[in-house]
Amino acid sequence: MNFYLRTAAMYWSKGKVNHMNYQAIIDLVKQAGQFVFDPSLRSDVNMKGSADFVTAVDLKISSYIKQQLAILTPDIGFMSEEEEGEIAPRRWILDPIDGTTNLVYDYNVSSVSLAYFDGEHVDFGVIYNPFNGDLFIAKRGEGVTLNGVRLPKAADRAPADCLIEFGAGSTKKQYTEEHFAIAKDVFRQCLDIRRICSSALAIAYVAAGKLNGYFERVIKPWDYAAATLMLEECGAVCSDWEGNPVPFDRPSGFVCGTPQAYTVLMDAIRRHHTR
Repeated sequence: MNFYLRTAAMYWSKGKVNHMNYQAIIDLVKQAGQFVFDPSLRSDVNMKGSADFVTAVDLKISSYIKQQLAILTPDIGFMSEEEEGEIAPRRWILDPIDGTTNLVYDYNVSSVSLAYFDGEHVDFGVIYNPFNGDLFIAKRGEGVTLNGVRLPKAADRAPADCLIEFGAGSTKKQYTEEHFAIAKDVFRQCLDIRRICSSALAIAYVAAGKLNGYFERVIKPWDYAAATLMLEECGAVCSDWEGNPVPFDRPSGFVCGTPQAYTVLMDAIRRHHTR
């Protein structure tokens, strides 16, 4: 182990989370993101279920980050889309590729998303799009940066000026009628609707003010964990489908936005939600 990794691991093993050299984790995420450019990995595609792709890129990034985090933070658990097992109270939460279908179809809008959950809330998050180099970093109480520039508080635009993203959930088509009824309702009130199909990036875009709201009936903690801290630090809000805090140990509905956009989304959900 080199001095850099040894020093980072020492801070974590002593529980000095606030003194962690986060740059080691950020560099790890950026390094792992380069696997998307390996044609042999990208072409190795399998199905986990209907409309649910997994590529060798997903698996490689997951195993690589898990291995390196075990060196850097040996006392911190690990939770990933491509991992099964016991969930530790303190844990890293990883989506190795958020937007796998985009990757398979060469759409080039995918991200690596990593969050540190301390047992109560997310303290640190990184979301990286290797295709355009966008790097979102959030530290609790220290704000969010995008490519090294600190983001301001997200503008609370009037609903008619808002861009809204929603996830339709290609593996959750039983919610089609509900999803699109909400989308139709929201579309009539907002400026326009977007679908980039990477939940982590879309939620980070809300924090950055590139979008103003996002909703999806069922997503998983690795899709949103890192981005929830970005929302919080930039003055946006999020909840589950019923307006409760989102969980970090199981799938959930997810709604977020700047205050006015969030209100519009929750009102539409209440009108069209089918239990």
